[in-house]
Order: sequence, then C-alpha cells, then structure tokens
Amino acid sequence: AECTDHYDPFPSKEADENQPHFQGVTGLRNLGNTCYMNAILQCLCSVSPLVEYFLSGKYITSLQKDCSEVATAFAYLMTDMWLGDSDCVSPELFWSALGNLHPAFMKKRQQDAQEFLIYVLNELHEALKKYQRRRSYEKASIPRCCRKMIANESSIITRLFEGQINYSIVCLKCENCTYKNEVFTVLSLPVPSEYECSLQDCLQCFFQQDTLTWNNQIHCSFCETKQETAVRASISKAPKIIVFHLKRFDILGTMKRKLRTDIHYPLTNLDLTPYICPVFRKHPKYNLCAV
Repeated sequence: AECTDHYDPFPSKEADENQPHFQGVTGLRNLGNTCYMNAILQCLCSVSPLVEYFLSGKYITSLQKDCSEVATAFAYLMTDMWLGDSDCVSPELFWSALGNLHPAFMKKRQQDAQEFLIYVLNELHEALKKYQRRRSYEKASIPRCCRKMIANESSIITRLFEGQINYSIVCLKCENCTYKNEVFTVLSLPVPSEYECSLQDCLQCFFQQDTLTWNNQIHCSFCETKQETAVRASISKAPKIIVFHLKRFDILGTMKRKLRTDIHYPLTNLDLTPYICPVFRKHPKYNLCAV
C-alpha cells in the first residue's frame, strides 16, 4: 500500500455521500505508529478464502472458548471492511485483543510487520485449530525424505498458509546425504541486488545450493566430526497462499542499512516449479493478491 502526503484517513461526510463505497476497499485508521499493523491486516483481508471463511461464519464452530478474543475481533474487523458502509474503520478492537496477549504491540511505536504477521497467524491458528488423528496420506513410492509432515492440529491458517521446505544436506567428505523438513508460513527471501531485481532473482538466491564452511560446518554422523557441507532447499509442500518477506535490511560492518532495491514481481502466474521437490512433479502458479 502506498501512502501520499494528501491522503485523508478521516474522510468527510460529503466525501462519503459523493463517492461510491466498494466492498473490501476500506481504509484503516492509524492508532499511532500502527501502519505496520494496518498493512498486514489489509493484506489478510485481501485473501479470498480467508475472507469467505470469516464472513460466512464458518469460524464460529471452530472457536476455542479459552482463546477466542483475537479471532472474534478479526472477524468483526473483516466484516466492517467487507460488509460495512464506511470508507475507513478503526482496528482498535483487534489491536487491543492482540495487545492483551502480546503487550509489545500495545506500545505506540513502529514494530516489525513480518513479526506481527506471524503472531497474528499463530493466534488465529490457536483459536481455530481442531485436533486430528495423525495419518499418512503419502504414497509409499515417495521417498521418506520428501514426505509431508502431517500435523496433529489443523485450522484454516494451516490449510491456507502452511508449506514445507525440504533441506538436503550432503557431507562434502563422505558424501553422506541427510534430509530435514521444516514447516513455514512465511518465506524470508534475500534481496541480491542494491539497485534492481525481480522476485525470481530473490527466489533463485534463496533456493541455490549453499556451502557451509569454517564456523558453519555441520556435524556428520558418519564422519563423527564437523565437516564442510552442501545444503540445498526445495519445496515439498506448496501452500495455497504463499507469503514472501523481503529481507531489506543488510549489515555493513557494524551498521545496519535498508536496501531500497526496486523489486519487480508478476501480477499473475508466478511459477514455483523450479523450486519444487522433483518427486512431486507439481507445477504451482500463484497470482498476486496483496503487497
């Protein structure tokens, strides 16, 4: 979302009367350095299946009574944004509900948007999760290393946002290969250029093979000592909604600086096939829904 110097977060009644209101196109009041929160909430309120889940009331049957405050406040906010008739609404109820659990966000100062997103997704998951018996849906023909981890608890959050990365770890001395699976809801991508690059450049940088040497060596169970290691990541489960976090802060000596790189991204058909674990032979493509 882009903020201009002439944007008025509190539109006049005359503006309300003269301009049509479109569903979902609703501003959020800044409660005092809460633009990080508003940006994340606007993104989440642009995810169609999540919107449908809350507006239809499906969330009510999954609510955990002991931790429902955040999810209920989120549902009220989404209803105001999609079904209300105001051009701007206040997220104060949601802000207060989350702040009761995480007091750091109650302080009226800038916070990390990615960290806030993870807290929100975790709280929504905790409020809406359902226990399911652990079952294996994988075919026996799929290598054990690439089989998906089946969680005990499922929610609309895990069904939409949860993916899985598979790391292949090769000892460069004995060539023994081990595998590690890691669940993710947000992929943090490096920015490989100071001036201009594409989202595909960021993805290629993230998924390229990395060699761990010196202090970063990994213990090899066969060599029984730390060895130089080659590590490569691939996606073994592609989520329905994939979230990218661009790592725009870089360390230069003892100073931290922000990278103001222009990053180009496609509006439709972002192809993640090159980064999918080969045994799955899937070709996931994504359309942009929020920035």
